[in-house]
Amino acid sequence: MARTVFCQKLQKEAEGLGFQLYPGELGEKIFNNISKEAFAQWQHKQTMLINEKHLNMMDPEHRTFLEEQMVGFLFEGKDVEIEGYRPPKK
Repeated sequence: MARTVFCQKLQKEAEGLGFQLYPGELGEKIFNNISKEAFAQWQHKQTMLINEKHLNMMDPEHRTFLEEQMVGFLFEGKDVEIEGYRPPKK
């Protein structure tokens, strides 16, 4: 049976991550408080950020920037600003 968590991002009970995907205390906080669905949303935004801003994951400043964006998105209710991106019209 899949484990469930109360997802801080989605504000509902949802399936939790299968294992800790991020190291350290932040990784533990994500594992215990963020659902698989919300983390997948973050991964989509992360990919867009890396591509649009030409981030180099070997650069500590770029990794710090991405981590700040992740915390804002998952825990602080902030949306990720991606220059030039316009969501598809419904």
